[in-house]
Amino acid sequence: MPGLIGKKVGMTSIYGAAGKNIPCTVIEVGPCVVTQVRTLDKDGYQAVQLAFGEKKEKHTSKPMLGHFKKAGTTPKRFLAEFHDFSAEIKTGDTLTVDAVFAEGENVDVIGTTKGKGFQGVVKRHGFGGVGESTHGQHNRLRAPGSMGASSDPSRVFPGKRLGGHDGHARRTVQNLSIVKVMPEENLLFIKGAIPGHSGSTVYIVK
Repeated sequence: MPGLIGKKVGMTSIYGAAGKNIPCTVIEVGPCVVTQVRTLDKDGYQAVQLAFGEKKEKHTSKPMLGHFKKAGTTPKRFLAEFHDFSAEIKTGDTLTVDAVFAEGENVDVIGTTKGKGFQGVVKRHGFGGVGESTHGQHNRLRAPGSMGASSDPSRVFPGKRLGGHDGHARRTVQNLSIVKVMPEENLLFIKGAIPGHSGSTVYIVK
Protein backbone atom coordinates (compact mmCIF):
# COMPACT_ATOMS: atom_id res chain seq x y z
CA MET A 1 0.00 0.00 0.00
CA PRO A 2 1.38 3.43 -0.90
CA GLY A 3 1.97 5.90 1.90
CA LEU A 4 4.27 8.44 3.52
CA ILE A 5 5.88 9.16 6.88
CA GLY A 6 4.82 12.24 8.82
CA LYS A 7 4.76 14.05 12.14
CA LYS A 8 1.63 14.83 14.13
CA VAL A 9 1.36 18.60 14.60
CA GLY A 10 -1.83 18.76 16.66
CA MET A 11 -5.59 19.17 16.31
CA THR A 12 -7.78 21.94 14.95
CA SER A 13 -11.14 22.29 13.26
CA ILE A 14 -12.14 23.67 9.88
CA TYR A 15 -15.48 24.33 8.20
CA GLY A 16 -16.54 22.07 5.37
CA ALA A 17 -18.42 23.00 2.20
CA ALA A 18 -21.76 22.49 3.97
CA GLY A 19 -20.73 24.85 6.77
CA LYS A 20 -20.22 22.04 9.28
CA ASN A 21 -17.33 22.31 11.76
CA ILE A 22 -15.02 19.31 11.24
CA PRO A 23 -12.45 18.29 13.91
CA CYS A 24 -9.14 17.56 12.18
CA THR A 25 -5.69 16.29 13.02
CA VAL A 26 -2.89 18.22 11.29
CA ILE A 27 0.02 16.08 10.08
CA GLU A 28 3.25 17.33 8.55
CA VAL A 29 3.77 14.72 5.83
CA GLY A 30 7.13 14.41 4.13
CA PRO A 31 8.82 15.29 1.96
CA CYS A 32 10.13 11.73 2.04
CA VAL A 33 13.27 10.65 0.19
CA VAL A 34 13.43 7.29 -1.59
CA THR A 35 16.48 5.57 -0.12
CA GLN A 36 16.00 2.13 -1.67
CA VAL A 37 13.79 0.34 -4.17
CA ARG A 38 13.18 -3.33 -3.45
CA THR A 39 12.74 -5.60 -6.49
CA LEU A 40 11.59 -9.17 -7.03
CA ASP A 41 14.89 -10.19 -8.62
CA LYS A 42 17.13 -8.89 -5.85
CA ASP A 43 14.99 -8.90 -2.70
CA GLY A 44 12.15 -11.31 -3.47
CA TYR A 45 9.45 -8.66 -3.07
CA GLN A 46 8.57 -5.21 -4.34
CA ALA A 47 8.62 -2.18 -2.05
CA VAL A 48 9.89 1.37 -1.76
CA GLN A 49 11.92 2.44 1.27
CA LEU A 50 11.25 6.03 2.35
CA ALA A 51 13.17 8.21 4.81
CA PHE A 52 11.90 11.14 6.85
CA GLY A 53 13.29 13.54 9.48
CA GLU A 54 16.79 14.96 9.69
CA LYS A 55 19.48 13.32 11.81
CA LYS A 56 23.02 14.39 12.70
CA GLU A 57 25.89 12.52 11.10
CA LYS A 58 27.58 11.90 14.47
CA HIS A 59 24.47 10.02 15.61
CA THR A 60 24.35 7.86 12.47
CA SER A 61 26.23 4.60 12.07
CA LYS A 62 28.74 4.25 9.24
CA PRO A 63 26.71 1.61 7.36
CA MET A 64 23.68 3.90 7.41
CA LEU A 65 25.80 6.89 6.35
CA GLY A 66 26.82 4.90 3.30
CA HIS A 67 23.22 3.90 2.69
CA PHE A 68 22.05 7.53 2.67
CA LYS A 69 25.05 8.67 0.62
CA LYS A 70 24.19 6.10 -2.04
CA ALA A 71 20.69 7.59 -2.22
CA GLY A 72 22.16 11.09 -2.49
CA THR A 73 20.57 12.44 0.68
CA THR A 74 21.49 13.52 4.20
CA PRO A 75 21.04 11.14 7.17
CA LYS A 76 17.41 10.62 8.13
CA ARG A 77 15.82 9.56 11.40
CA PHE A 78 12.96 7.30 10.25
CA LEU A 79 12.79 4.61 7.58
CA ALA A 80 9.76 2.67 6.39
CA GLU A 81 8.75 0.55 3.41
CA PHE A 82 5.57 1.00 1.37
CA HIS A 83 4.11 -0.99 -1.50
CA ASP A 84 2.08 -0.59 -4.68
CA PHE A 85 3.02 2.89 -5.85
CA SER A 86 1.40 3.55 -9.22
CA ALA A 87 4.18 5.78 -10.59
CA GLU A 88 7.68 4.57 -11.37
CA ILE A 89 9.99 5.56 -8.50
CA LYS A 90 13.78 5.63 -8.43
CA THR A 91 16.30 5.90 -5.61
CA GLY A 92 16.91 9.53 -4.69
CA ASP A 93 13.42 10.73 -5.67
CA THR A 94 11.50 12.95 -3.25
CA LEU A 95 7.82 12.26 -2.61
CA THR A 96 5.59 15.09 -1.42
CA VAL A 97 2.17 14.98 0.19
CA ASP A 98 0.26 16.02 -2.95
CA ALA A 99 2.03 13.35 -5.03
CA VAL A 100 0.46 10.56 -2.97
CA PHE A 101 -2.70 11.90 -1.31
CA ALA A 102 -5.70 13.92 -2.45
CA GLU A 103 -8.69 15.48 -0.73
CA GLY A 104 -11.61 13.12 -0.20
CA GLU A 105 -9.51 9.95 -0.02
CA ASN A 106 -9.62 7.57 2.93
CA VAL A 107 -6.38 6.59 4.67
CA ASP A 108 -5.16 4.46 7.57
CA VAL A 109 -2.92 6.16 10.13
CA ILE A 110 -0.45 4.15 12.22
CA GLY A 111 0.95 5.72 15.39
CA THR A 112 2.10 5.01 18.93
CA THR A 113 -0.36 5.92 21.68
CA LYS A 114 0.55 8.16 24.59
CA GLY A 115 2.37 6.33 27.38
CA LYS A 116 0.55 6.31 30.72
CA GLY A 117 3.16 4.50 32.82
CA PHE A 118 2.01 2.03 35.49
CA GLN A 119 -1.77 2.31 35.95
CA GLY A 120 -4.33 0.55 38.10
CA VAL A 121 -7.29 -1.50 36.92
CA VAL A 122 -9.76 1.40 36.99
CA LYS A 123 -7.81 3.51 34.49
CA ARG A 124 -6.28 0.63 32.54
CA HIS A 125 -9.32 -1.64 32.13
CA GLY A 126 -12.29 0.45 33.22
CA PHE A 127 -13.00 -1.47 36.45
CA GLY A 128 -15.61 0.08 38.75
CA GLY A 129 -13.61 -0.42 41.95
CA VAL A 130 -14.81 -2.24 45.07
CA GLY A 131 -17.77 0.09 45.67
CA GLU A 132 -19.08 2.52 48.26
CA SER A 133 -16.73 3.76 50.98
CA THR A 134 -18.73 2.36 53.88
CA HIS A 135 -18.70 -0.54 56.34
CA GLY A 136 -15.20 0.33 57.46
CA GLN A 137 -13.54 0.04 54.05
CA HIS A 138 -10.21 1.79 53.77
CA ASN A 139 -8.49 2.71 50.47
CA ARG A 140 -10.53 0.16 48.50
CA LEU A 141 -12.42 2.41 46.07
CA ARG A 142 -10.09 1.75 43.12
CA ALA A 143 -8.85 -1.69 44.11
CA PRO A 144 -9.22 -4.70 41.74
CA GLY A 145 -11.09 -6.81 44.31
CA SER A 146 -10.99 -10.58 44.69
CA MET A 147 -8.91 -12.69 42.33
CA GLY A 148 -11.50 -15.46 42.45
CA ALA A 149 -9.10 -18.39 42.83
CA SER A 150 -8.54 -20.75 45.79
CA SER A 151 -6.37 -23.74 46.61
CA ASP A 152 -7.32 -25.07 43.20
CA PRO A 153 -5.78 -23.74 40.90
CA SER A 154 -3.65 -21.89 43.52
CA ARG A 155 -2.58 -19.35 40.95
CA VAL A 156 -3.75 -16.43 38.86
CA PHE A 157 -4.41 -17.37 35.24
CA PRO A 158 -2.27 -15.67 32.58
CA GLY A 159 -3.98 -12.77 30.85
CA LYS A 160 -6.01 -11.69 33.86
CA ARG A 161 -6.71 -7.95 33.76
CA LEU A 162 -4.61 -6.32 36.46
CA GLY A 163 -2.66 -3.12 36.96
CA GLY A 164 0.41 -2.61 34.79
CA HIS A 165 2.05 -0.66 32.00
CA ASP A 166 -0.54 1.25 30.00
CA GLY A 167 -0.27 3.04 26.67
CA HIS A 168 2.79 3.37 24.39
CA ALA A 169 1.38 0.78 21.99
CA ARG A 170 1.29 0.72 18.21
CA ARG A 171 -2.23 1.39 16.97
CA THR A 172 -3.86 1.80 13.56
CA VAL A 173 -6.94 3.94 12.92
CA GLN A 174 -8.64 2.98 9.67
CA ASN A 175 -10.73 4.82 7.06
CA LEU A 176 -10.03 8.40 8.08
CA SER A 177 -11.06 10.97 5.51
CA ILE A 178 -8.63 13.56 4.13
CA VAL A 179 -10.31 16.94 4.51
CA LYS A 180 -7.59 19.22 3.13
CA VAL A 181 -4.13 19.03 1.54
CA MET A 182 -1.67 21.94 1.77
CA PRO A 183 1.31 20.97 -0.45
CA GLU A 184 3.11 24.29 0.04
CA GLU A 185 3.28 23.59 3.79
CA ASN A 186 3.50 19.78 3.52
CA LEU A 187 0.37 19.54 5.67
CA LEU A 188 -2.45 17.01 5.68
CA PHE A 189 -5.76 17.63 7.47
CA ILE A 190 -7.39 14.34 8.48
CA LYS A 191 -10.87 14.11 9.98
CA GLY A 192 -10.84 12.79 13.56
CA ALA A 193 -8.13 11.87 16.05
CA ILE A 194 -5.05 9.72 15.56
CA PRO A 195 -2.81 7.95 18.12
CA GLY A 196 0.16 9.68 19.73
CA HIS A 197 1.21 12.98 21.20
CA SER A 198 1.94 16.14 19.23
CA GLY A 199 5.32 15.75 17.55
CA SER A 200 5.13 11.95 17.36
CA THR A 201 5.89 10.07 14.15
CA VAL A 202 2.99 8.56 12.21
CA TYR A 203 2.64 6.50 9.04
CA ILE A 204 -0.15 7.37 6.61
CA VAL A 205 -1.20 4.55 4.26
CA LYS A 206 -3.83 4.47 1.52
